[in-house]
Amino acid sequence: MIKGAIFDMDGTLIDSMPLWEDCGRAFLSARGITARDDLGETLKSLSMEQTANYLRDAYGISETTSEIIEMINGMVTDAYQRTIPLKRDIAAFLERLRQADVRMCVATATDRPLVEAALGRLGLLPFFERIFTCSEVGAGKDRPDIFEQACAALGTPRGETVVFEDALYAIETARRAGFRVVAIADDASAGDEARIAALSEQYIHNYEECEVNSL
Repeated sequence: MIKGAIFDMDGTLIDSMPLWEDCGRAFLSARGITARDDLGETLKSLSMEQTANYLRDAYGISETTSEIIEMINGMVTDAYQRTIPLKRDIAAFLERLRQADVRMCVATATDRPLVEAALGRLGLLPFFERIFTCSEVGAGKDRPDIFEQACAALGTPRGETVVFEDALYAIETARRAGFRVVAIADDASAGDEARIAALSEQYIHNYEECEVNSL
C-alpha cells in the first residue's frame, strides 16, 4: 500500500488543458501576432516562467517575464474561479486515499493563485497537505525538483510514493527520478498514449478504474 501521492493539477485533478492550449494563441492574437502551428505542443511542457520566456524570445514580446505571466494568469483566472470542472470521479478517489491514510500534495506548473482558486471552489483543497508550483520551486517538470520537494514534504519513501500525471514529459521525469506513476488519460496527450502506458503502473481513463488497494 502506498504512503504518499503527488498529484499534478491540470489534466489530472481538473479538466483544464483545453484552456491552456488556446491561451498562448489568444495572447499572441491580441497583439496582432499569428502563432506558429506548433505553439500548443511547445507550451504544454513548459512552466509559467518558461512559457513567458518562450513567448518573449520566440515572438519578440516586449513585456518582461513577470508582466507576461501576470497577463496570462489574468486571461484564465475567470475560468479557474468559475467554470473549469473536476476530472471524473476524482473527489471520491481522493476520499478513498484519505481513508487509507495516504498523505497527499499537489505539484503543478500552474501558479498558486489559480491553483487555490480552482481547488478551493471545487472542494479539493482539504485533501492536500501542501501545494508546490514550478514557479516557486524554480524549475519546470522537465527536471525532478518539484517531485523531490513534494516527496520530502510528505515524508514518505520514494518507492512508496505515486505521482499522478497526464503529461508524457512529466511522467518521464518522475520515472527517471525513481517515482512510481499512475497516468490519467487526457485529450492533450493524444498521440502519446503508448509511451505513457509503457512508463506507468496504471493508465486510467477515470478514477473508478484505479483501486487504492492495488497501489
